Amino acid sequence: MTTIYVGNLPFSATEDEVRGIFERYGKVESVKLINDRETGRPRGFGFVEMPASDAQSAIQQTNGFQMGGRPLRVNEAQERAPRPKGPGGGGGGGPRRW
Repeated sequence: MTTIYVGNLPFSATEDEVRGIFERYGKVESVKLINDRETGRPRGFGFVEMPASDAQSAIQQTNGFQMGGRPLRVNEAQERAPRPKGPGGGGGGGPRRW
């Protein structure tokens, strides 16, 4: 299975609409559109899972595809770099008072 990153989605895009675009090029296992954790609003990107045999063709055919007046940015998803685990959670940055 290959995970495909789909960026520059219109905020009105639905999982069914994205699925419809990618199904033209093969079997779609899943579609996940990402929402902001705090507001619940769409972030404008998502992920599509397809068999590797279909994924490369789908990426080539859909990269730049116009959806809602926006050209999609489509490529194979990359693993997110691990965030460094440091002490504390960041400070306020204001003047220090001891």
